[in-house]
Amino acid sequence: MEDLDKNTTPASGLPLAFHGTVIHSPSLGGLEILENCFILVDKTGTIQSLQPDVESSRINSIVSDHGYAPDVFPVKYLQRGEFLCPGFVDTHNHAPQWTQRGVGRGQALIDWLNQVTFAHEAKFADPEYARRTYASCVTGFLQQGITTASYYGSYHGEATRILADVCYEKGQRALVGKCNMNRNAPEWYRDPSIADSLHETRALIQHIQGLDPEGQLVRPVITPRFAISCDSELLSGLGTIARDHPDLPIQTHFNEEDQEMQFTRELFPEFRLEADLYRHFGLLNNRSILAHCIFLEEKEMDVLQELRCGVAHCPIANTTMQDFMVAPIREYLRRGIKVGLGTDSGGGYSSSMLETMKQAFMVSNARKMLTQGRDAPLSLAEGFYLATMGGAQVCGLEDRIGSFAVGMEFDALEVHTIGLDPPGVMSLVEEDDSIFVIFEKFLMTGDDRNIAKVYVQGRSVKV
Repeated sequence: MEDLDKNTTPASGLPLAFHGTVIHSPSLGGLEILENCFILVDKTGTIQSLQPDVESSRINSIVSDHGYAPDVFPVKYLQRGEFLCPGFVDTHNHAPQWTQRGVGRGQALIDWLNQVTFAHEAKFADPEYARRTYASCVTGFLQQGITTASYYGSYHGEATRILADVCYEKGQRALVGKCNMNRNAPEWYRDPSIADSLHETRALIQHIQGLDPEGQLVRPVITPRFAISCDSELLSGLGTIARDHPDLPIQTHFNEEDQEMQFTRELFPEFRLEADLYRHFGLLNNRSILAHCIFLEEKEMDVLQELRCGVAHCPIANTTMQDFMVAPIREYLRRGIKVGLGTDSGGGYSSSMLETMKQAFMVSNARKMLTQGRDAPLSLAEGFYLATMGGAQVCGLEDRIGSFAVGMEFDALEVHTIGLDPPGVMSLVEEDDSIFVIFEKFLMTGDDRNIAKVYVQGRSVKV
């Protein structure tokens, strides 16, 4: 068998094969470390065979059994300290805020929007600026192993169509939404009319469906920014679009901050709870991706559980605005509510899912203290699950990505922890380190330098 050079980039449309360590979490807390695993990916990017504990001498026959000529079929042999894991899924991300990450810490949400964010997002009226910035954004996330992202665009229709184009061109799996907002924003940064907002939303849906008719990589997502920025007529119109397109996901901010929740009640006094509000307008169902979800009442948790809504947990943004806010993630998991992780950049200062996992663990420790031990902190395996399969569930993609199994699509990271040139800053791997310890060191101290390859649907996409 031929051993692929470490710097070889597999061509799109060709089968792939690996032999070595594979790590994934197909269930919450169920970390599986498969040693001497043989994984075969066909030319469509679908996993054709996955077999643990395979001796090298058996690989030729497995390859032959699947219709390939073993003498010329390339297999990549992973060495000690190298492993495959599923690509990371970012369930909540503001693509226009790529260049404002880290700006405006310590401000309340509404102040941060008015003083920092709206002025920045307004720059996306310029299509050239949009293309340049979005190219940097998508490349940056792929570099860090985020193979799937659920993006909020700006309110600009053309710029958001450009974002969809960039994701498709660069090979990132993405949900892309035009941000709907017709009030409580400066006149120079909001939809000029309800009709225009709905028209641009439909235009985006049509554009993406023309770009990727089967939704193999890029799909549109209905995106009211939050109830504060949308009046009843606009929310009703978006609910109609959701009913007309029953397969499309929906995303919004939900119970994010005290000031936001109070303002929402003032604008919609007929609804005491945000769950009732969004449900009334047809925007709450099993395709809903609800960002933050920090202050849910018991009834709202019941609604999310009943409707199978997904929670995008954004621990960095939740703890670096004006207040330190702790979402009850353990309670959501206890109830079987879908939960994934979101970088929320630039509300969150970091675009790294590794950093987000660490912050989720620390926030869960704070939750343990607040509940006097009732809510156990997230384990390493659980945090990894939320960043992979949990995120896939929230985005409605759990039958395609998030773990490794025959028939799943190969969205994966090839991680190297030894022999980097130049060396990174990850904790050194020692001779007596187990595979689990090496994996733990990567999650807690590694960075994008350890991610040697990134695959989406079998295609190598990291530049």
